[in-house]
Parts: sequence; structure tokens; C-alpha cells
Amino acid sequence: MLGHGLANHFISRWERSNRMQHLEFHQDHYHAGLTWGRMLAEQDLYLLDHVPFPLTEERRRFAQACLPHCQRFFPAILEEAEGVAHGQRCPVEDLYTVLLTLYAMPPSCHCSCFAYCGGGQILLGRNSDFLPALEENNKNVLYHLPNVTFMGHTTSFLQMEDGLNQHGLAIGLTALAARQPQPGLHGGLVLRLLLERCTGVEDALSLLSVLPQSSAHTLTLADTTGAIALVECSPQRCAVHRPTGAPYLWATNVFCSPEMQPYALHPADDWLSAQRYQTLETALGQLSPRLDVSQAQGLLAGQYGFLCQYDRAQGKDTVWSVLYDLGQGHIYRAEGNPSRTPFALDPRFSFAVG
Repeated sequence: MLGHGLANHFISRWERSNRMQHLEFHQDHYHAGLTWGRMLAEQDLYLLDHVPFPLTEERRRFAQACLPHCQRFFPAILEEAEGVAHGQRCPVEDLYTVLLTLYAMPPSCHCSCFAYCGGGQILLGRNSDFLPALEENNKNVLYHLPNVTFMGHTTSFLQMEDGLNQHGLAIGLTALAARQPQPGLHGGLVLRLLLERCTGVEDALSLLSVLPQSSAHTLTLADTTGAIALVECSPQRCAVHRPTGAPYLWATNVFCSPEMQPYALHPADDWLSAQRYQTLETALGQLSPRLDVSQAQGLLAGQYGFLCQYDRAQGKDTVWSVLYDLGQGHIYRAEGNPSRTPFALDPRFSFAVG
């Protein structure tokens, strides 16, 4: 299927389940991008043919304004995009326009996430809610880079929406609409940068404090020491939350701290974000302090209230669900709506367990 000798050298796996691609890359950023770009081209697939929004002059200008920030804080991701462009034989500026404007400019994902540390368990769970019409592009990616190995999941390319690195740091993203986007790194790039650079929650919070961010989003973090945190992020400021009185944190597509309210818009159709938020708050309160893996999977599957029970015919669905069991070193994933798709253990990735 791959055909090209370079592709065979740098990638050991490219498979597709019904609703998710599985990729595994080795070597550096540029060659990972080059290999993937060539693999797609050999299948007559071209990324720019499948972008779900127009590359307007507004997007191009915003991407150009973000570029210096990315060059300063995450130049390796630009190298990977350059590799993809060379493999696809397309203008790298067009890929930059797509990559650097996600989340800062619509459309966005509508997701739910929680972190829990109690009763001998350390868990981070996330539902990815997005457009089922685009689910064939959903990816599970395992990167073996020179300085780090991590696994992540994404509805797009290169940026990540949840993931776990070799040090046992797990992160999940939920997106909001920024009231005033500003040039910087959007949530998906920030999440991937943290996976590549950081060894734990405190390390990630330190890096977050200096990153210019272009989008409004939340990041839920957990590591194998049992540290958990939730960060509400906007281009103007961030707010860090830690557990107070209960061993869990949760997020959907709203800012809940008063100081962050001015920095996000709340669209009329937010995919029942407030209802999902209430489900997580109530269920975690009921299940704590004895939340186990089975219950956590049930929570993500909607067994304790509305979380994923969308009407797929309306063009909305939970397109995957993942549970990172940091206490036992396991990753469970449902490749589709978890109310209809069972979770399966992914044995391919080992990470440090505290």
C-alpha cells in the first residue's frame, strides 16, 4: 500500500478502522510530515481538498500573524507542516493557513473532559464531539520523536485534541469561541506542544504561563503522580483551577470562573454544553471517591446523564471517546459514540506509571 521506500522507513503503521485512522511515525518532525503527505498522495488524497472552511484573506492574514509566535515557541510543528506540503506537493502557506487558524476561527469542536484522582485511581476521560460527516479523517497517532514518544487523537492534522506522553502526562481539550482572537498558538497546538515538552502537570502549567494563545479553550491535565489541573485559556488571560474539596475537575464548552466570562462567546447552538457540564458535575459527585474504570467509561457513554446521546441524523455526534488510566498504565478508546461502541484497550503505548 505504501509503495515508497521512504514511507516504509519512517512509518510502521497506517490502518483504518470504521471511523478512525491509525498512524505510527518514527524519526523527526519533517520526515513524519513528508511521509504522511506522500502516503496520502499515493492514495490520491490531498488535504487541501477536504478543508471544511474557505481559505479567506482574513484567515491568511491571521495565520501570517500567528507564524512568528509558532516560529518562536514551536518551530518543529512548522517543519512537520513543511514536510506534509512537500509530500502533497502543495503550497506550505496554504497548510499554515489551515493549521494556525483552527479553534481561533470557527468551526470548533464541542467536547467534554474530566480528570479524577481518588480511591487509588488516576483517570482522564474525554469525549470528542464533532461532525460525523468528517469522521473518516479522525486520527489516532503514535509519534516516536527523537526526544519524546506520545499518543494523541485529532479531528484534523498535526494539532492534537487529547493525548498522553511517555512521562505519563495526559491532556484533554474543549473548545470555546474567543470573543477577541489574537495571534498566537491555538489550543490544539498548545496541547501538542505540552505533550512534546513537559513531564508532568506542574511543568505544563509553567510553560502555559508564557505561551501566547490565539483561541479560547480549556485544558484538563493529569499525570501519574496524581496531580490534576484545569486551565481556562483565552488570548487575554488564563485561569488555573485545582481540586478543592473533591478529587476531580471537569470541563465542557463554557468558562465557569467569573474572571474568564468576558473572554468567550456563547453561541446559541453549543451542543448542550451546559447540560453536559451538569452531567459531569453531578455524576462525579455521586461516584466519588470510588470512581473506577468501568464507571468512568459508563460516564463517558452517557449512563449517568446526557453526555453523548446526540441525534446523529442532525449532523452531530461523539466521534470518539478515550479514557487514560494513569494509575495502571492503560489507554481505552471507543472509536465512535461510546453509547454504541465498546471501549477497547490499546496495548501499543507504554508510559511511566508513578
